[in-house]
Amino acid sequence: QFHLRESGGGLVQPGGSLKLSCAATTLAFDNYAVGWFRQAPGKEREGISCIGSSDGRTNYVDSVKGRFIMSRDGAEKMVYLQMNSLKPEDTAVYYCTAQPFYNCVDYVSKFRWYNWGQGTQVTVSS
Repeated sequence: QFHLRESGGGLVQPGGSLKLSCAATTLAFDNYAVGWFRQAPGKEREGISCIGSSDGRTNYVDSVKGRFIMSRDGAEKMVYLQMNSLKPEDTAVYYCTAQPFYNCVDYVSKFRWYNWGQGTQVTVSS
């Protein structure tokens, strides 16, 4: 059992940028794939990106591809989501999640993941 904690959310104007962080307490975070999900009011939680545990490859859904970038800092046990060209439809609570020894197959399914952070609110509005 370990804990994840997201930070970096806030209010931003359309076209702006935010960088979310996901911090983990586990010592072996490099062995974990990390996913980012988001949940808008009245909608299902949706997976938007994933970075694999062994190959470090990043994956994105079409709605964020080209605008969002995942990265990880193994030494600091951190994973980041750089969000650029933000749109009002990106408004949601953003969650990070992690799974050991996983390479993001079917990562958009929330049932693939068992460890979740508490979420951070992102609001895109003028």
